[in-house]
Amino acid sequence: MSNALVVGGTSGIGLATARRLRARGATVHVVGRDKERLDAVDAGLVGHQADGADRDAMAAVAETIGTVDHLVVTLSGSEGMGPIATLDLDTLRRAFDAKFWGHVTTVQAVLPRLAPTGSITLVSAITARTGMAGTAGLAAINGAIESLVQPLAVELAPIRVNGVSPGLVDTPWWSGMPEDARQEYFAQCAAALPVRRVATADDVAEVVVLAATNPNLTGTVIETDGGARLVSLG
Repeated sequence: MSNALVVGGTSGIGLATARRLRARGATVHVVGRDKERLDAVDAGLVGHQADGADRDAMAAVAETIGTVDHLVVTLSGSEGMGPIATLDLDTLRRAFDAKFWGHVTTVQAVLPRLAPTGSITLVSAITARTGMAGTAGLAAINGAIESLVQPLAVELAPIRVNGVSPGLVDTPWWSGMPEDARQEYFAQCAAALPVRRVATADDVAEVVVLAATNPNLTGTVIETDGGARLVSLG
């Protein structure tokens, strides 16, 4: 039986990924900072309270697991969006700390426990690949994450390293927006997207699991964006 570690696995894409990996027979460990969310995760998942940006904490989690076959990093943050002329740079630095540095720190901390035939899957976002006004900060963060994939796939081989780039996904990331405004925005985006729908967390999780478990995938960033990169959602 394989061991999977999903960092940022208490909600959204991370939780959906953890459920799918468990359904495939893996023992799945999820890491989150929020105790209430950890307490609420499925009984079949093993929860660990830790911050992905804390190297010692993540190393301790990996130590308790033993060998990690699949590491999935789905850390995100709510900061970093806005026009570059007025974007607060301290806010952008915090956003890099939360997502980019969280990804790097987690990989470095867990690496000594990764199986030689294991995998690392990083989750970025389509902002790295589109020209949407007001997203330069987010694009820089997600672009930095995607830039890790190819060199690490070579450096860490035969460990496989891939990325997944979601587009618009209906997850708790949008919880700060009033419900009526969110529904109106989603409806507008769905009408513009080639697939004519907004993705669910499980849609993206299916792709994350593919990247994590397919033995012939490495050095690849898979776009699962409903065609967002092909149209304007601005």
